[in-house]
Amino acid sequence: MDIFQDYQTIASIIQVIGDMSVALVCGLLVSLLYRWTHRGPNYSITFVNSLPALSMITALIIMVIGNNLARAFGLVGALSIIRFRTAIKDMQDIVFIFFSLAIGMAAGVGLRLVAITGTIFIGASILILSRMNHSHLRGREFLLRFSFTLSEEQELPYLPTLEEYCRRHRLINAKSLKKKDMLELSYYTNLKDRGKSGEFVRELGRIQGVTRVNLST
Repeated sequence: MDIFQDYQTIASIIQVIGDMSVALVCGLLVSLLYRWTHRGPNYSITFVNSLPALSMITALIIMVIGNNLARAFGLVGALSIIRFRTAIKDMQDIVFIFFSLAIGMAAGVGLRLVAITGTIFIGASILILSRMNHSHLRGREFLLRFSFTLSEEQELPYLPTLEEYCRRHRLINAKSLKKKDMLELSYYTNLKDRGKSGEFVRELGRIQGVTRVNLST
């Protein structure tokens, strides 16, 4: 009987190590995919390194819960007292978070083939879509940074210029500077005509209150 119990214990340990290893490997692949496909100024190395850990933690949680309903409710109660204050600015980041969670759940219930197949199939789909989008928008996407001194006017004087030269523009960051009433603004822009990027910068620089204009890819 003791030999049988020892065998079960060893088998369980091997099962746990195998499931966690699958979660780790698939999580690393997701992390690499994020590095290859991410574009824009919101890249965070901390987020990249957290994706494999998220997969493993999710797998571990699923293993702990098992078929025990009481443990599941206990986990929900424990998580309900935690406040997550990190704002996710990019929709792509949310997709990769759910990607890592799904991999961890599959590995946690022992569905290793599902985790591996899902990683390959979904990863390939994201990569293909990213390349297609990149080839379509290549050369038009820019990061625009400039300083702006606030005034009593309600309307922002630089917005008409953005509308004229940009197909799309999105404010991604606004930082207060040491000087009173001055902000450093960052926009993610999609220019209508790349050849007019220099003209765009000059026009912005002529606007009252706008200084230190920088346009980069």
